[in-house]
Amino acid sequence: MRAAVVYEHGPLNQIILEENYPDPEPQQGWVRLRIRACSLNYHDIFSRRGMDGIKLTLPLIIGSDIAGEIETIGDGVSGWSLGDRVLVDPFPISDAGMIGESFDGGRAEYCLAHASQLVPIPDSVSWEIAASIPLAYATAHRMMITRGNVQPGETVLILGASGGVGTACVLLAKMAGASVIACASSQDKLDRLNSLGADQGINYFDQDMREAVWEIVGKPRITGTGGVDLVINSTGGGTWIDSIRCMKLGARLVTCGATAGFDERVDLRYIWTYEHNLMGSNGWRRSDISTLLAYAENGTLTPVIDRIMPLDDILEAERMMEDREIFGKIVVTP
Repeated sequence: MRAAVVYEHGPLNQIILEENYPDPEPQQGWVRLRIRACSLNYHDIFSRRGMDGIKLTLPLIIGSDIAGEIETIGDGVSGWSLGDRVLVDPFPISDAGMIGESFDGGRAEYCLAHASQLVPIPDSVSWEIAASIPLAYATAHRMMITRGNVQPGETVLILGASGGVGTACVLLAKMAGASVIACASSQDKLDRLNSLGADQGINYFDQDMREAVWEIVGKPRITGTGGVDLVINSTGGGTWIDSIRCMKLGARLVTCGATAGFDERVDLRYIWTYEHNLMGSNGWRRSDISTLLAYAENGTLTPVIDRIMPLDDILEAERMMEDREIFGKIVVTP
């Protein structure tokens, strides 16, 4: 089969497009999928570069957001048929680890998935839309709804709003009836975020984020005026101090990652003085994926896809994501 394989950790040129990589063979409890779409995530870049404290077995086919059809069924699998359209929940209900990290993933013509990972795709939902849901949108759903508990009338500050998780958070915040202040790196991205419903935009290359937020909602006061109710910060990279200074009395900050760096500083005086709540949100649950597929089926929420590219262009697709040239998701098709 054709597959994009990483043999050694490092820069983009470590992704090798193979024409005759061995087809995977399903064991008991597993199926083989004919992959129709695989979306990219910033986590893929960490997997390719290598991550501190996490050892990946190489060679590896990266790619965790996978939609396809069942092509072969292994022994012991029931309830599924050949040709079924399925989405892969990246974490199986087993000890196998995450697809595209612990074992081969979706940047190929075929992949294996444990039967416990399979989620049916409604007929009206495209391969590309389905493949955009698990990591970014399901993570955003848990972060915004389950952990962040966003409420109608609240003001939400979203850092990195133009990425996969960020655009999902904008859409979910607006669905909940909140007001959104979106942060991005260019006016073009802010214009597109505005088209998704963002109420205010901050170009963090041209503006001081903290000052810009204060200008919009006022400086937080111990009396309870000023500031935002909820901060979504999945970027890190030295942004926590300013994020906390934008939070009103009793506000929440939720993080699901640190794409720009994890070694943060905080000023504890503001946390106790303003009784802030700092929360982590770790990934998703199957219920998040099922809810989002239902939203996609009835048109309530549609993932934002920047572009769909062939597997042949995987190096360019990942470069664009690494250089933050995209808005929403990139999807590759074998």
